[in-house]
Amino acid sequence: MLKNSIEDALNEQINEELYSSYLYLSMAAYYEDEGLPGFASWMRSQADEEHAHAMRIYEFVVERDGRITLEGIDSPPTEWNGPADAFEAAYEHEVEITRMIDELVGLAREENDNATENMLQWFVAEQVEEEATAQGILDKLNHVGDDGPGLLMIDQELGQRGGDGAEDESSAPESPE
Repeated sequence: MLKNSIEDALNEQINEELYSSYLYLSMAAYYEDEGLPGFASWMRSQADEEHAHAMRIYEFVVERDGRITLEGIDSPPTEWNGPADAFEAAYEHEVEITRMIDELVGLAREENDNATENMLQWFVAEQVEEEATAQGILDKLNHVGDDGPGLLMIDQELGQRGGDGAEDESSAPESPE
């Protein structure tokens, strides 16, 4: 059973992950409007991933006999000052989520809740990847600027991201026959 402090904090994180999904969906809509379908596809995949993160915590709370309490989700921004600005916002958001996960780990340690801390370690590793990915794309955008052939090349590259887990399957080793 979860302590109230842990349950409350995990519910707050569920809501933050749902906001993340909403934010990335808003960014996808922005990129669609800007005529950058690869960026839009990447952000839709990211929105799906963030929803899955919320559900991962949700399922943990339920498994630990906790109660789920969902709050309203704030409206995300809908406009940015160009493709790089939107990715800068995505990167900054991931840094904030990392801070929140770190605080949750600290609370789990403070409450001597090893199961919650163990579950959160997956998110710790995930946030390293999330920040590095956003930073890498942002670095490319800063090199090419917000228009021109370089931007279109990045758009094409980002459009290659699979939204249905196809990336994970393609990177799995083949089974011996």
